[in-house]
Amino acid sequence: MPTAPLPHTTGTTGTGIPTWTVGDLTIHRVDEVHLPPQTGPWLLPGATPEIVGQVPWLQPDFADEQSVLRLASHSFAVEVNGLRVLVDTGIGNGKQRANPAWDNLDSDYLKRLTEAGFDPETVDLVVLTHLHTDHVGWNTRAQGAGWVPTFPNARYLTTRTEWDYWAGVDMEEARRQMFRDSVHPIRDAGLFDLVDVPDGGTEIAPGVRLLPTPGHTPGQVAVELRSHGETALVTGDCIHHPVQLVHPDLGSCVDIDPTAAARTRQRILGSLSGTETLLLGSHFPPPTAGRVVPQGDTYKLVPSAPDSRV
Repeated sequence: MPTAPLPHTTGTTGTGIPTWTVGDLTIHRVDEVHLPPQTGPWLLPGATPEIVGQVPWLQPDFADEQSVLRLASHSFAVEVNGLRVLVDTGIGNGKQRANPAWDNLDSDYLKRLTEAGFDPETVDLVVLTHLHTDHVGWNTRAQGAGWVPTFPNARYLTTRTEWDYWAGVDMEEARRQMFRDSVHPIRDAGLFDLVDVPDGGTEIAPGVRLLPTPGHTPGQVAVELRSHGETALVTGDCIHHPVQLVHPDLGSCVDIDPTAAARTRQRILGSLSGTETLLLGSHFPPPTAGRVVPQGDTYKLVPSAPDSRV
């Protein structure tokens, strides 16, 4: 997401570390912050109170009593066949950001990550679904006057398509700043890897598969986690909010290719509809996860409470 005139926000989304069981996997949601109420109308301007109010199952978890969307920032951490994986790294602390809601954030994200059993030195792989500010921030932490990798023993992975796109565009200063403090330091440390993702997806480790979800950004991916015949899918930003299950054509103001984003969303939802796959929304507020079921010509999210098997 780019900048927007939002108030400063700090803190976490609650106590405890929510988890979901998928086969032998335990997927942890590592909370960073609730995003302020102004985020929804800015991010998904088509999700007006009138539209949201027509979807009663969104309240109270996914929308407030005024039919304003709730959104959050968090990561997912999971150990898959001995590989300790973190999907996306949020906004980060102490970073200069044009968006007031993200500027010099001071959250206890690293404490919560450690409480989940993922001390930063033990993380093996960081999957970056795409290179937006609120998905790469904890790639690095402050050390002296500079920035060093937060996960010094991990490989940081994104798609070649994603990297090539941003390397070839004329970025505004706010985005250049984000690359300077959160992307270039891991690349300079030799920890940054690029992967080619074909249309059918690619397995980057046993039980971990990247699926292409272009539109929001050209090289964005969703992350599929599989164990003993059970599956979970971390959305990245191909689906920002459950209201898009009802209105798949409802796009984000920051989608680079809105038509492709809507097409991707429809494809992903269609593939999940009626299955037991657990959908984990990268910005869905608690309860965050659920199954996609058909509802007329569109879809509905049936929430799956934390600490439950799919």
